[in-house]
Amino acid sequence: MQAQAAAQHAARKSLAPGLALATFGAIAFSGKAIIVKLAYRHGVDAVTLIMLRMLFALPLFAVMAWWAGRGKPPLTRRDWLGVLGLGFSGYYLSSFLDFAGLAYITASLERLILYLNPTLVLLFGWIAYRRRITRWQLAGMAVSYSGVLLVFGHEVSLGQSAAAVWGAFLVFLSAVSYAIYLVASGEFVKRLGSLRLVGLATSVACLLCIAQFLLLRPMSAAFEVAPEVIWLSVLNATLCTAVPVLAVMMAIERIGPAMAAQTGMVGPLSTILMGVLLLGEPFTAWIAAGTVLVIAGIFVFTRTGR
Repeated sequence: MQAQAAAQHAARKSLAPGLALATFGAIAFSGKAIIVKLAYRHGVDAVTLIMLRMLFALPLFAVMAWWAGRGKPPLTRRDWLGVLGLGFSGYYLSSFLDFAGLAYITASLERLILYLNPTLVLLFGWIAYRRRITRWQLAGMAVSYSGVLLVFGHEVSLGQSAAAVWGAFLVFLSAVSYAIYLVASGEFVKRLGSLRLVGLATSVACLLCIAQFLLLRPMSAAFEVAPEVIWLSVLNATLCTAVPVLAVMMAIERIGPAMAAQTGMVGPLSTILMGVLLLGEPFTAWIAAGTVLVIAGIFVFTRTGR
């Protein structure tokens, strides 16, 4: 009995910091959209903005990859090809499409679209591996997508129809690109470990974003941005990119992936709240209803998918 009580006490002791880390990670990830929208107010474009973010994040992810790879066998040619492909899809392409889409839609709609990611992972898993989809999962997907369509319809009705459609399409493609990364990364996570894979793949993405800037913009453009953009990019690279990656991984070690995913539901809510407070975005009954539908649908989806 004493051993059982001690085990329960230890579990409760690790639960609180695990939940705190998962909550912090979800909120920090969500803050990325707010920072991007604030930076756009200073006249910067997506190519320059994502380059600055990745430039400041590169040393952090390189150290992460080195730390996780200590004492491990070197990567094979197949491993490197996998890391390059995953870095391109999961972090370079998805990030660029997300940044580009945020120029046209609100941070609230962007977060709700990205929150559909588990449904896309399931869909691609069914296409690639014929993994079964239950009726409850289909119902959860239907509820979540109806919530996104509700908020999307509200933005279109505000008179920005063409811009809203284009922005939502870009962000949805971002979610698709990241879902492809998640589906394809399973084998490499087992071979390399999650922290090492994330560090390597994100480092690849950082280099691709920097190369994209050098191909499309003159070097002088990097020094012509407002000082506020530089500081926002530093904040984005650290607090909203590298730090939450570590926080969520530490949370998963303490409370498991299922509970960490459930805690991540605070993400859309925190984005909406920060959008209202920091960006002056409207909060209407349509947005509230759409958010409730998305979160409820994902909750049903994840609960029945175990």
